[in-house]
Amino acid sequence: MWLSNSSVGRKVVMSVTGLALILFLTFHLAMNLVALFSYEGYNMICEFLGANWYALVGTLGLAFLFIVHLIYAFWLNVQNRRARGNVRYAVTNTPKMVEWSSRNMLVLGIIVIAGLGLHLVNFWSKMMLVELIHDFGGHPEGIGLATNGVYHIQQTFANPIFVALYLVWLGALLFHLTHGFWSSMQSLGWNNKVWINRWKFISNIYAWVLCGGYALIVILFFIQSLCC
Repeated sequence: MWLSNSSVGRKVVMSVTGLALILFLTFHLAMNLVALFSYEGYNMICEFLGANWYALVGTLGLAFLFIVHLIYAFWLNVQNRRARGNVRYAVTNTPKMVEWSSRNMLVLGIIVIAGLGLHLVNFWSKMMLVELIHDFGGHPEGIGLATNGVYHIQQTFANPIFVALYLVWLGALLFHLTHGFWSSMQSLGWNNKVWINRWKFISNIYAWVLCGGYALIVILFFIQSLCC
């Protein structure tokens, strides 16, 4: 099959899944920014999503996209290393920032995966998973606590260790996206000299806005914990 047997096909799959994940990150940020303006509004969103069938379908679809993106990323990385052989050791020039991101996409990806695991433990396991297994730990508020997203944000980002880990995670995600976004567009055919420079500019701005938005939530809730 072309999408798995050829290098170009594998890059297309990785690009499409990557762009889909970026769309999810955008939606997720828009949802989480509500917590900065309205606790009640954010909790209403959490309750609306919860463990309902559409949220479960979306979660499974997201997991599928992530796993496919991860498999193809490692596949292409191994393929590229085999193709380069020992040539990579002959490079002596100090790369520019965008080149640094390109050369370290695997390392950045591993940090992103680790951060995702932390995020699942801090939020998904205490919200959707709790609803799914109906295990509220004897807490009197029961399902109300599972859909109280603000409570879990406050609890998580009151811990400076989690704050630091999340900021490192977002930093890795930032560099991963600055290269990944425009590289995906290049793989999909937007690779002429005019548009590739435009996509590089757009990807940098978009990555900074996206990761900056998440970082803002982390920092503001941490500051709030210090003031209260």
